[in-house]
Amino acid sequence: MDLETVWFCIVALFFAGYLFLEGFDFGVGMLLPILGRDNTERRVMINTIGPVWDGNEVWIIVAAGAMFAAFPAWYAGLFSAVYLPLLLVLLALIGRGVAFEYRGKVDSVRWRRNWDRVIMIGSWIPPFGVGLLLSTSVLGLPLDADGDRVGTAFESVRWDTVLGGLAVVGFSLVHGAAFLALKTDGDIRQRARRLAVRILPFALLPVVALMLLVQWREGSAWTLVPLAVSAAAAFVAWWRLSLGREGQGFAALGVVIVSAAVVLFGALYPDVLPSTLDAANSLTVDNASSSPYTLTIMSWVALFGAPAVLVYQGWTYWVFRRRIGTQHIPKVHVPR
Repeated sequence: MDLETVWFCIVALFFAGYLFLEGFDFGVGMLLPILGRDNTERRVMINTIGPVWDGNEVWIIVAAGAMFAAFPAWYAGLFSAVYLPLLLVLLALIGRGVAFEYRGKVDSVRWRRNWDRVIMIGSWIPPFGVGLLLSTSVLGLPLDADGDRVGTAFESVRWDTVLGGLAVVGFSLVHGAAFLALKTDGDIRQRARRLAVRILPFALLPVVALMLLVQWREGSAWTLVPLAVSAAAAFVAWWRLSLGREGQGFAALGVVIVSAAVVLFGALYPDVLPSTLDAANSLTVDNASSSPYTLTIMSWVALFGAPAVLVYQGWTYWVFRRRIGTQHIPKVHVPR
C-alpha cells in the first residue's frame, strides 16, 4: 500500500475517532437543558465530560492538520468551500469552552442559565458543521480544471450535504444520551436511558439515509458490508439500551459511526474531493497529495507520536471511568 493511501486511511481514522469521542461530548451539551432538571443535575452532566471534552476536540485539529500536510490540495479545496460554516463552528467551540470554565464562577441562577445556553448552542452547531464538511467532501463540489470551486461561497450547502449535517447531529444526540446513561447514577441515569431508547430510531435515520445515498451514488459492492454492519449495530444499540445494558449499547453506537465512516471514505476513495462538473477535475489521493518525502517524514513522526497520545487518552478515560450522581456534587462555592 502506497503512502498516499495510508495517509488517506489515517485521515479517515481521525475523523471516525472524532465523531465517536466528540459525538457523546456534544450530545451531553445538547441535552443539558433537557435532562438536567436543576443546577446539581446539570453539574453532574457537565462533570461526566469535564475531564475529557478538551482532549476529544484535539481529534478534529489533528484530522485537519493531517489533511493540510498530507493532502494540501484537498485541504485547500474543501476548507475554502465551507469557510463560513466552519467559522460558525469555531465560534461555537470557543463559546462552549469558555462556558464550561465560567459557568460556576458566579453564584447566580441567571448567570448559570445564560452560560448553559451557550453550552447548548455550542453543542448543536459544531456537529452540523462537521457533518456538512464530511458530506461535502464525499458528495463533491463544482470544481474546474484547476481545482477551484465554481459558484458562490454557499455551494457546499445543498440538501444532500445538509443531510450529512443532520446525520452527525442525530448521532451525537443519541450518543450523548447513551453516554449519560453509562456514566451517571440515580434518576438521571434512568431518564437518559429511556430518552436514548425513545429517540434512537429517529435520530439515526439521517445516518442511514446518508449511507444509502452515498452507496447509491458512489458506493461499490464491498461498501455494502460496513453499511449492513452499521444498520445492524443500530438495532443492537437500541436492544441493549432497552435492556439496561448501557455499556453494550454505547459500544454498539460506536460501531454505527465507525462503520458509517468506512462507508463514506470507502465510497470516496480514490477521490478526496469529487468534482460535480466533470470527473476529470476531481481531486484524488494522487494529484492532491504532498511529496513522497513529506509523507515519509510524517509517517515516522506518527509512528512514535500516535501511540503515546492514544495511551495517554486511554489512561484518562480509565481514571475517570466511575459513575457519578448528585450525591457526589459538593455545594456551590464561590470565592468572596
